[in-house]
Amino acid sequence: MENKNDKTQLLGMTPEELGAFFKEQGQPAFRAKQVFAWLHQGVPFEKMSNLPKVLRETLEETCIDNPVSVIETIQSRLDGTIKLLYRLPDDHVIEGVLMRYKYGNTLCLSTQVGCRMGCKFCASTLDGCARSLTPAEMLGQIVCANGILAGQGEGQKVGNIVLMGSGEPFDNYDNVVKFLRILRMEGGLCIGMRSVSLSTCGLVENMRRFAEEDLPVTLSLSLHAPNDEIRRKTMPIANRYSMDEILSACRYYIEKTGRRVIFEYALVHGVNAAPEHAAELASRLRGMQCHVNLIPLNAVPERGLQGVSEREVDAFRKVLEQRNISVTRRREMGDDIEGACGQLRRRYLKDQRPNEKE
Repeated sequence: MENKNDKTQLLGMTPEELGAFFKEQGQPAFRAKQVFAWLHQGVPFEKMSNLPKVLRETLEETCIDNPVSVIETIQSRLDGTIKLLYRLPDDHVIEGVLMRYKYGNTLCLSTQVGCRMGCKFCASTLDGCARSLTPAEMLGQIVCANGILAGQGEGQKVGNIVLMGSGEPFDNYDNVVKFLRILRMEGGLCIGMRSVSLSTCGLVENMRRFAEEDLPVTLSLSLHAPNDEIRRKTMPIANRYSMDEILSACRYYIEKTGRRVIFEYALVHGVNAAPEHAAELASRLRGMQCHVNLIPLNAVPERGLQGVSEREVDAFRKVLEQRNISVTRRREMGDDIEGACGQLRRRYLKDQRPNEKE
């Protein structure tokens, strides 16, 4: 049986790296530009028509064009959102969400197989982190999504990326940075950094390091609490970094990039959703170039956490607005297809391992 793990993932190479690769194969330098374009269009080696037949056959034997394949798609009847389940070369499974908006298509993609951050409201972290994804595996998710859009005859492509699937992007720092650099390159997917959002739970050193990378993405911070005491109840990372340290890193990112920071705030009944929590949050964020995105919790039965009522959401939002904090309630997408991060993957794994105990 063919072992795809042993094959070279060309999709994660820059044109310069591809040039060096083809030089070693005794091929002319221009092959790099040709193959780079084909790979990002989702074209398999056998159909790269301007390559010699012998080279195509060699590439099929030794390399992999896209290390990501789609196992399953589920489309929402409510809003057209598509949940994607992907398989990787080592048979690990990840997921993504393709969302349709008036301004274009947005793909939520994963950066790791699972997550080791342990946030109690997130299903992605329940089985821990198996491994980090390569740049090719991140790019491959976009290529697959573009293939699905093309198959629906819409003539559309993914135009916006949110790194909010499973995994902590800054826990896979080098691969994520390389992915972002390739993402914006001419001749490839060519998606600009202002069309990318990256979500972190707050790895302070890497937040500050990332501010220096000249990759001005929108930084989204999973805050979910107005103070350290509450944050520690649901986010283990809060035992490592205080809110003061995290907010200082956010201010540094704003200063270096000129981009506002988005604070993600999952409202959990009885934990962080009272009006006094909103008032405390506003006092911490006063004067910062930021926006708060309120997320009514998708209940996580394994954690015993409950969602909130619309009345609680409105009351929380009004307190922030009264204190001049920019705030919106996140639009629910794919409610009928297990739209929350990690849910589809967990169902799939449970179906594959029916005899395992929860």
